[in-house]
Amino acid sequence: MSDHNAHWLARRDAAVSRGLFPGMPIVAARAENTELWDVDGRRFIDFAGGIAVLNTGHRHPRVMARVRAQLDAFTHTCAVVVPYAPYVEVCERLNAIAPISGEKKSLLVTTGAEAVENAVKYARAYTGRSDVIAFDGAFHGRTNLAMALTGKVVPYKAGFGPFAPGIWHVPFPVAHRGHTVAETMAAIESLFKCQVEASRVAAIIIEPVQGEGGFYIAPTELLVALRQLCDTHGILLVADEIQSGFGRTGRWFAIEHSGVEPDLIAVAKSLAGGFPLAGVVGRAAIMDAVDPGRVGGTYAGNPVSCAAALGVFEAFAEERLLERASAQGARVLARLQALKAARVGLPIGDVRGLGAMVAFEVVTSHGGNESNAAGAKALAAACLERGLIVLTCGLYADTVRLLWPLTASDAILDEGLTMLESAARELA
Repeated sequence: MSDHNAHWLARRDAAVSRGLFPGMPIVAARAENTELWDVDGRRFIDFAGGIAVLNTGHRHPRVMARVRAQLDAFTHTCAVVVPYAPYVEVCERLNAIAPISGEKKSLLVTTGAEAVENAVKYARAYTGRSDVIAFDGAFHGRTNLAMALTGKVVPYKAGFGPFAPGIWHVPFPVAHRGHTVAETMAAIESLFKCQVEASRVAAIIIEPVQGEGGFYIAPTELLVALRQLCDTHGILLVADEIQSGFGRTGRWFAIEHSGVEPDLIAVAKSLAGGFPLAGVVGRAAIMDAVDPGRVGGTYAGNPVSCAAALGVFEAFAEERLLERASAQGARVLARLQALKAARVGLPIGDVRGLGAMVAFEVVTSHGGNESNAAGAKALAAACLERGLIVLTCGLYADTVRLLWPLTASDAILDEGLTMLESAARELA
């Protein structure tokens, strides 16, 4: 580690709460599109994207131009004190792209956890019911209700209870681990018989592709069955698209691949290209079920972040990033499948992806299925040594996820994949 990195990491340890994950042993100095340089001037290829925040890359020109113009106008009035055009424009754009039929409306907030909690508030207000069903392995945020909805104890929930009541979890189907859609639906029916009546459930919330849970893709069969179940019992279907949304999967929202319409969608992360912005978009009748003054926040829908989001929409249109996500995802999946098939170095297990939301499991033996969390951690470290930033995730911490910017050039994408392959081949 360089003296510059060590200096700042020591200051961080002295000044910052130990509860914040330490992250990479480098300190950022600057970044551009898919590349990042640390305080010692070393270059890295960024396949983490600030945890799925940078689908349009670091400092996209369209985003930065919008931000600079907004900074010259004003930075804050509070949307509930003096409204402003960028807030309205972002809501209009969200309403236009949301895969929900009929009239739609939106709310803007600041963080993904806020988006999730407000989606639950809307569902409860509209249905007059209290309870919510979520899934094992889900991640919905770090506030109290969001933690209750999250389906992973360590590190997110341990020691932080008690949590909000009325939250129920059922298994998420993962075929190669033996968990089926039938098992999931049977668990919900059992829940209705043994734990909570269906008439008390306001919403079922699901990530169409689990994020922290391991990039497991919700089968279309499951989403169709959930839609039918919700319609039968008057329950709202909420799609948490915070990590899977904004073009990551080759559609604006991952649930579009199934043809299933949710009632509400929670959005955040890549919505504003690196600036803090989140929101809820849904059927107008649901979004208007809450009286004025009952949602919002001081910084909710900050004008600079809204301006950045408008730049993101421009970038997607001009660079055809939805199409690019699909093409890039196919390219990366092919490389990973070839790496797995080579059976050299670190054993690779299940390889999966939807568009450019791609991940693979690290296992203990070639052709096996036993999780190897230590191997995944070692691979991420070996990648960093070569100049590539990747993240691990998963209920068993055995999954490596790849979240490169959709604006990455083919040359940069291939360079990063070659670094990954080199690291995996050299690890026993």
